[in-house]
Amino acid sequence: MPLRKIKEKIFSVGTIDWERRLFDELVPLPDGTSYNSYLILGNEKTALIDTVDPAKTHELINNLNNLGIKRIDYIIVNHAEQDHSGSISDVLELYPMAKVVANAKCKSMLMDLLHIPEDKFIVIEDRQELSLGDKTLEFILTPWVHWPETMVTFLKEDKILFSCDLFGSHFATSRLYANEDAKVLEDAKRYYAEIMMPFRLQIRKYLDWIEKLTPEIIAPSHGPLWKNPDFIIKAHREWVSDSLKNIVLIPYISMHHSTKQMAEYLADALVKRGIEASLFNLTVTDIGKFAIALVDAPTMVLGAPTVLAGTHPAAIYAAYLTNALRPKLKYVGIIGSYGWGGKAVDHIKAQLSTLKVELLNPVLIKGLPREEDFKKLDNLAEEILNKHKELGLI
Repeated sequence: MPLRKIKEKIFSVGTIDWERRLFDELVPLPDGTSYNSYLILGNEKTALIDTVDPAKTHELINNLNNLGIKRIDYIIVNHAEQDHSGSISDVLELYPMAKVVANAKCKSMLMDLLHIPEDKFIVIEDRQELSLGDKTLEFILTPWVHWPETMVTFLKEDKILFSCDLFGSHFATSRLYANEDAKVLEDAKRYYAEIMMPFRLQIRKYLDWIEKLTPEIIAPSHGPLWKNPDFIIKAHREWVSDSLKNIVLIPYISMHHSTKQMAEYLADALVKRGIEASLFNLTVTDIGKFAIALVDAPTMVLGAPTVLAGTHPAAIYAAYLTNALRPKLKYVGIIGSYGWGGKAVDHIKAQLSTLKVELLNPVLIKGLPREEDFKKLDNLAEEILNKHKELGLI
């Protein structure tokens, strides 16, 4: 990624990863990502805020060299995860006078993850400030947004919030700033759903404080910067709120079309009752799209066939992922077909242990669905209708 000037003596020096398609060997990246690093030139001291993934270290170093940087005094670490911190050792080798500025938990993690010597650290506390001369950095600890050591950094004179993973997006673009179109918002929502949603209650608590800072620019660790902070803050307020939409998600896997017939019939039955239904065939679904849908959904019905008396592993994974993301779900249903027996309900319930959801009446049938089985699906659709009415969604 080329150098970009944000404001006078403030530069974006990070990199774009156009080709990366998987994050943490788990999260799909259909649009790549970026690793954002920022350089601030004070009239007395120079600070680098975060580094980049180790695969892109050479690009960060090239950017610093192209700026003619001879000295870095501080490497500010908002988050210890290696896509942010992975180039610190290389930067320290190039600028041995630099000190690593981090909170105590982050320091401990960096010593474990990167073997940075203890004497290289300056440990800061919540709301502590660091002067660069004519520029002042304020550090605000935001634990569990999304790791226990996460913090954000506010450049007070220029009113720029370096927000770490908060307000980020996995979106490779040569634009410095988000253009606030539907695509940018979808990638931001995907990022929130896949990474930040488990911490929505913690995020909610920080949004008021962030608005009181009245930042002019929000500079996250991934994706474009937000020149209109209200746009992305408003979106996050909706995502972390308790509001729900009149929609039912139906992720399913079907080995011999029986569960598929059930899923499609249930979707039609819901639509007839004025409820939006969204089907996700787990053999081909981009799991990120499913995660996005979970942000607003009150109800999920999982279609799970039985394999050798056990629940199909793709259905187990969908339940496990839902449990890990901790969405706002209120109700979960289970439908599926078996050959001679199985314990799908018990298996799936075990995967949803952290969710405070009500289990709807399951519809598990033997073989290909019959007329009486479709009636059971109609009853399930009616049950969901009543639940959504109770929530005030209809």
